[in-house]
Amino acid sequence: MLSFDASSGLLRCEAGVTIAELIDVFLPRGFFPPVTPGTRFVTLGGSVAADVHGKNHHRDSSLASHVTWFDLMVASGEVLRCSREENSALFWATVGGMGLTGVILELELRMRRVESAYLDGELIRAGNVDAAIEAFERTDAQYGYSVAWIDCNSIKSALGRSILNVGNFATLEQLPRNLAQNPLSTKPKLSPFVPFDFPAVNSLTVRAFNAVNYAFHREKVAHTIFDWDSFFYPLDSIRNWPRIYGKRGFVQYQCVWPPEESRAGLVEVLEAITRSRRGSFLAVLKKFGAQDGLLSFPMPGYTLAIDFPVTDGMLEFLDSLDAMVLKRGGRVYLAKDARMSPETFRAMYPNLGKWQAAKGVADPENRFSSSLSRRLRMYPA
Repeated sequence: MLSFDASSGLLRCEAGVTIAELIDVFLPRGFFPPVTPGTRFVTLGGSVAADVHGKNHHRDSSLASHVTWFDLMVASGEVLRCSREENSALFWATVGGMGLTGVILELELRMRRVESAYLDGELIRAGNVDAAIEAFERTDAQYGYSVAWIDCNSIKSALGRSILNVGNFATLEQLPRNLAQNPLSTKPKLSPFVPFDFPAVNSLTVRAFNAVNYAFHREKVAHTIFDWDSFFYPLDSIRNWPRIYGKRGFVQYQCVWPPEESRAGLVEVLEAITRSRRGSFLAVLKKFGAQDGLLSFPMPGYTLAIDFPVTDGMLEFLDSLDAMVLKRGGRVYLAKDARMSPETFRAMYPNLGKWQAAKGVADPENRFSSSLSRRLRMYPA
């Protein structure tokens, strides 16, 4: 971390700084990252390259919206300052460009001022997909952060039943007296860990967990004070949590649909998951706002992210989900992709040609590549 202006919230730092380090240093001073994904153990350079989104995308867009500039080392070894005004084509190609335009060295980010380490909000129980979407729309203007756990194994009139978490960073006046005494710190928690590979995720355990989790939230709307850690990073507190999927691991599938297709797309995909009996504990629904970079994932609409244990037939099943999403004008998140076809990628990302033009200028010999870029054949011939 190289410099910080408390009056403006502008932080200049190297790209290897993590979001966890930002929180450790700045939350006690009354600042929080403007956008954070579902884990804090990621670097800022990687977050810009993936154009990460958070629970406030409907209000504040992705992380790149809060980055004023970054220094990029291109293939020639030259370091270029990139911003919306300077080398703007390279700026928008790097945002969401998955590290393929060069190496981000430094950046300037505007941090968010907060009065506390807690969020004031609500837990909202929604009985199906329509109720969940209605709750998102109803609370859109009131709360800056929103996310829903969604039961991807429910059926018929309960299809897509959900528990929404919505909130804003709490002011001092909103905190109960015991928390207001030390508002910018939270009590340390136990950090359980999974000591060995234990394939606990199957159709029976998922159905049982989802039923219990939904039944546990009895109130339709419950006012709640969340601590920042529980609200933003529920899985970070469980070390080695992917071991619950066993040695074969899991695939996270995340897609988004435009607003006019979101409900129908959600119903179609959730019904397909239910029929396949491939449900998951971890299914998350969020609302998106505008897109940023040329290859950025978010678009206005609703996004669904689901963890699937790797089983026989998994890749073919995900191909069928791709077809459903593509048919409705949606796309799949590159940062979580390990199996999409080049043809599907090209159909889902219409700005690929513009990105290739910027890539060709910054890296004409394709020195920066990855397993993902080679599989998707992202470069022009």
